[in-house]
Amino acid sequence: MEREKTCCFTGHRADKLPWGGNDRDPACLRLKAAIADVLASLYAAGCRHFICGMATGADMYFGESVVALRDEHPDVTLEAAIPHAGQEARWNDYWKGRYFRLAEECDTLTVLHKSYTPECMMDRNRYMVDHSHYLIAVYNGAPGGTRSTMLYAMRQGLEIIELEVGAK
Repeated sequence: MEREKTCCFTGHRADKLPWGGNDRDPACLRLKAAIADVLASLYAAGCRHFICGMATGADMYFGESVVALRDEHPDVTLEAAIPHAGQEARWNDYWKGRYFRLAEECDTLTVLHKSYTPECMMDRNRYMVDHSHYLIAVYNGAPGGTRSTMLYAMRQGLEIIELEVGAK
C-alpha cells in the first residue's frame, strides 16, 4: 500500500482512559465520534489503508471505526500490527473477544515477533509509523508509548492529528 494513502493510530489503553472500559461513558462516545470524523476526513483526502496496533482501549475504538468506514467504502483496508503472537493472552475475556472479532475484520495481520520481547511494542509502533503518512493520536499528555510514538512520528515527518482524551 502506498504510504501517502496510509494512516496509523496510537492511543492509550483502557486502563489509562478516564472511563476505563466503559464504552457508554459520554467522554468515550465523544472520542469515538471524533475518531470517526477524522477517518472520514482522511478518506476524503485519499487515505485508504489504516494500521491498528490492536491494544485495548483507544486502538480498538480506532480499528472498529475503520471497519465502520469500510462498510461505507469497500476500498478501505485495515491492517493489524501485532507486536507479538499472543498479545491478548493475559487480557480478560471481554477484551480477548473484542480483539479476536476485530482481527477477523482485518485485511492483513502483521505479527512482528513470535513471542514477547522488551522492544516488541516499540517495534510495532515504529512499523506503523514507517508505513504511514498520517498518525491519529489519542493523547492525555502522560509519558509512555503514545508519546514515544508521537515523537518518532514527528521525526519521520508524519502528519499528526491529535485528539484529546475526554475532549468536548
